[in-house]
Amino acid sequence: MGIVSWMILGLLAGAIAKFLLPGRDPGGFIVTTLIGIAGAFTGGWLSAKFFDRPIQNEFFDLATWGAAIGGSLVLLIAYRLLFGNSRD
Repeated sequence: MGIVSWMILGLLAGAIAKFLLPGRDPGGFIVTTLIGIAGAFTGGWLSAKFFDRPIQNEFFDLATWGAAIGGSLVLLIAYRLLFGNSRD
């Protein structure tokens, strides 16, 4: 997959992570989407590096989606823990 595919996957993974983890985010929609993109890259890299799961060339690979959504969830939780009170 190319960089644009990973960015699209990150946008969708960020939306899914937001759906799975509802509530107010400190940065709003744009920051949540950027976290989704970063989570997709991070999850894909960690999956390839530590779990010996190479990144597939197919956009609809279930393991790639799982890694992207998992990375997005982890980054979203970390972001909320670090900056959670900034929108009160």
